Amino acid sequence: MKEPLSSDLYCPFSSHINEHVDVLEEYALEWVTRFNLLANESVYQRFTKSNFFMLVAGAYPYCDLEKIKIASDLFSWLFIWDDQCDMSDLGQQPEALELFQKRFIEVLNGAELKSNDIHLSYALSDLRQRMLQIGSIKWFHHFVCSFEEYFAGCVQEAINRAQEIIPDIDTYIRIRNLSSAGDLTVVLIEFCDQLLIPDILRQHDIFKKLKEKTINILAWCNDIFSYAREMASGDVHNLVLILHYQQQIPLELAIKRAIEVHDQEVQELIKIQASLPSFGEELDVELAKYISGMYAWIRGNLDWYFNSERYQTIERLELVETLELDEPQSNTKILLPS
Repeated sequence: MKEPLSSDLYCPFSSHINEHVDVLEEYALEWVTRFNLLANESVYQRFTKSNFFMLVAGAYPYCDLEKIKIASDLFSWLFIWDDQCDMSDLGQQPEALELFQKRFIEVLNGAELKSNDIHLSYALSDLRQRMLQIGSIKWFHHFVCSFEEYFAGCVQEAINRAQEIIPDIDTYIRIRNLSSAGDLTVVLIEFCDQLLIPDILRQHDIFKKLKEKTINILAWCNDIFSYAREMASGDVHNLVLILHYQQQIPLELAIKRAIEVHDQEVQELIKIQASLPSFGEELDVELAKYISGMYAWIRGNLDWYFNSERYQTIERLELVETLELDEPQSNTKILLPS
């Protein structure tokens, strides 16, 4: 099967790397180790080969050292949790998943940590404290809301896995917009780049459309590179696989169509940016920085796939020790590709 190449995906945005990139690799490993998030040697190897610090350095190229450290730790946390949702039995247990994620939101909202909290909760509490030392409470509220949306998408995917549902394309896009954590990535642009996005702009249709297009682009780029791993694990929440199954077309044609869908979305994003109305001098400056941050994410995300081994190996995870459940594990069959 032909693998996607950098030239296959349309991305006219220039690459930039945060000046603190050399500090990030060692720091990122120190943080996840401090909170005992790498449960075993397999998880450790997967983490070090993924090079998440490179993704963050390309996605947030303009922010200072403390903010880029926070961003790096957040995405380490997200990827570690995402693997539990996608690649272990927890991903087929929506009720259990919802309980864990409810506790995470409580921690983000300032709940006191308990002795039976898992390591991920302690790490999330650390992120909360550091973010609130720098960012505003109002911004942090938007951040927590984005986390809730991400968790809702994870639960919906787990429901589909448990019930062996292959969603239609519109349902897939709606769920993927949540489960990709795309809203978290763009909300963090405000934090990293010290932007002040007022509600009047945040609630404007054009602002929402810019964000929607960016999230789609990031999610579909991921899908194009990760379809093989997800197909092997029986997961169908991937644009390539949805096109393959729902339209009953060969996999290679599904990849080609997914690339076309991705490229069209990039072109539409650029068209929206080119036809923006003026919101006044101050808001225009903030919006321009915000869009620049979106473009940096799209470019940095694509570049990262060629500096990471995350999607070059296929494996299934066991629930890590800190996530073991009292209930018997689900016997639901994984949907395997025909």
